[in-house]
Amino acid sequence: MKYECEVIQDLLPLYKDSACSVASALAVQEHLNECEKCKKFLDQLNDTSVDELIIKEKENVIGTQSKYFKRKSAVAGSVVGGIFALPILISLIVNLVTGHGLTWFFLVLAGMLIPTSLFVVPLMAPKNRMFLTMTSLTGSILFLLAVCCIYSQGDWFFVAAPAVLFGLTVCFAPFIACRRPMNAYLKNRKGLAVMCAYTVTFLLMALGIGFYADILMEMLVTSAIMLVAAWAIFLIARYLPANGWVKTGVCIAAFSAFTYLGSEIGLWLTLRSMEENDVLVHSQPSFPMMLAGVGIGAAVAVIGLLFGKKGGKKQ
Repeated sequence: MKYECEVIQDLLPLYKDSACSVASALAVQEHLNECEKCKKFLDQLNDTSVDELIIKEKENVIGTQSKYFKRKSAVAGSVVGGIFALPILISLIVNLVTGHGLTWFFLVLAGMLIPTSLFVVPLMAPKNRMFLTMTSLTGSILFLLAVCCIYSQGDWFFVAAPAVLFGLTVCFAPFIACRRPMNAYLKNRKGLAVMCAYTVTFLLMALGIGFYADILMEMLVTSAIMLVAAWAIFLIARYLPANGWVKTGVCIAAFSAFTYLGSEIGLWLTLRSMEENDVLVHSQPSFPMMLAGVGIGAAVAVIGLLFGKKGGKKQ
């Protein structure tokens, strides 16, 4: 035989995977025609039963550990849930014994739902823990606001709830869009989905404030200008086929223009609702400031265009 068995056996894994050179493959094949020992070694390499057994064993170990940790999480969640349930149970008993009915029991219940959503839900949820935690926290906060509004005999719930919902959406929407199960549905439209969520909750907040303060027209007009500005900046930053300098310059110019437009429309709406003897101190951004902002944005965009051209030539 031309080659030693040890040399051929070192080459057999590459030969099996067709990863060796043609010359090496011919040498291995020539050796296998004469050596039964190396043939058996090759047959052992081709036997996938050992690999399948190892994979199956690994899956069994992972599954067993996963079930173990799920049971531990469920037990911990049950214990924490029981601790949080004690104040609720105590307030219920005290309310019934003192004959006050279910008064501040609902306040305690609503208050305890917030830590429950933060600690018990992540421990008990089998999957999609972040999504369920954030949605349950949002629901528990809104429920607490409703209970407080009812027991204080107020009429502020439809002002406070949309504002809180908008704030929670600003904080949670990007995380929810990027985690299961929403990321599977949204795919590459996560930015648009988040902006739509911001738009809807912002409009709800504007409507609540407008109705409550009797300034619906002013709130809608101002909100529309702000939303158009936000969408314009988002679309420029996301879809404008240009480098970062150009996008930044265009965004600065757009922001300056929309700020001036919003201030002028807000001033017009204020003057429209004023009485004859009212005095208005006007300190809104002026037209020269808007021109300065647009000029700065244009300068930044021009710098981006020049740098872009130079970078293209170097490449």
